[in-house]
Amino acid sequence: MASIGIVQAGAPRRPRPRGVLALGWACLESAMAGRAEHRPTHEIYPEHVVRRVSFAAGGGLGWRISALTTPRRRIAPWKIVVVTGAPSWAEYWAPAMALLPPDREMIVVDRPGYGLSEPAECVSDIRLQAQALEPLLAPQPGQRILLVGQSYGAAIAAVMAARRPRDVASLVLLSSYLGESGPTARWLVDAGRRLKGLIPRDLRTAVTEVSGQPAQMPLMREALAALSCPVHLVHGDNDDFAPIELAQRLAKESRLSAPVRLQTVAGAGHFLNDGPPEAVLACLEACLPATPANAGIGAWISGLAGRLLPPGRAALPA
Repeated sequence: MASIGIVQAGAPRRPRPRGVLALGWACLESAMAGRAEHRPTHEIYPEHVVRRVSFAAGGGLGWRISALTTPRRRIAPWKIVVVTGAPSWAEYWAPAMALLPPDREMIVVDRPGYGLSEPAECVSDIRLQAQALEPLLAPQPGQRILLVGQSYGAAIAAVMAARRPRDVASLVLLSSYLGESGPTARWLVDAGRRLKGLIPRDLRTAVTEVSGQPAQMPLMREALAALSCPVHLVHGDNDDFAPIELAQRLAKESRLSAPVRLQTVAGAGHFLNDGPPEAVLACLEACLPATPANAGIGAWISGLAGRLLPPGRAALPA
């Protein structure tokens, strides 16, 4: 296994914000400064580790979509495509992206209406968002795709997989938001509605999206019912944004024709990528089909997690 250099030269004095209040303040601060990224990724990682790119939205929509990607000299056998939640900020996946081994590639998007992506307004229809992000599901020769939908992005990822079933080898619904909010999410959305004229665009868009999600759940369920690829639900049992009970119920639904696996992460909250990056990578690695090659890299990631985590802090269980 080739060694991985994680270069963080030129890192800002302040770390990336964590937690709801810190993220809210970072959004306000970046909006006042005219920045699309809260902590610009290029200030932390060199471009050969994590690079910001853009591509034309699918379906002739005429938008430019911004994303972070991990450049690779050779085609990686697995491409991990991450459709983020609401708000949709790709830079919060950068620490995990920087830890990927050379035989894994990852691309994480700012969804339409967020960050550096177009359009400037909210795109509330998840079918349009799935259409816009469809170019992500174009594998290189010999490459397979693990599609990850995080929180609000889970419904969009499900629709994408149903539209391109031959190109998605496995679908991960990570902390999936399934139309009902937990106590923290309800409080934030209610506050956002009251302050909608005062908060930055990305927060306004998030409030609009989450408020309209229940009406779009039939689209997600219809998409899931049409899938034949494996579906993995990965959810923290301490998630106060998206209740784990809904994920448990979805995993048991008889309408789903695809094989479904529920992975409960003990003690974890909603933002699994906000924890140790090697831990969320181990969760994703467990969602790949079992092959000798994948078993080897899975053991490597688990070993890395054991070496880097503080004493007494175990990696997220598979």
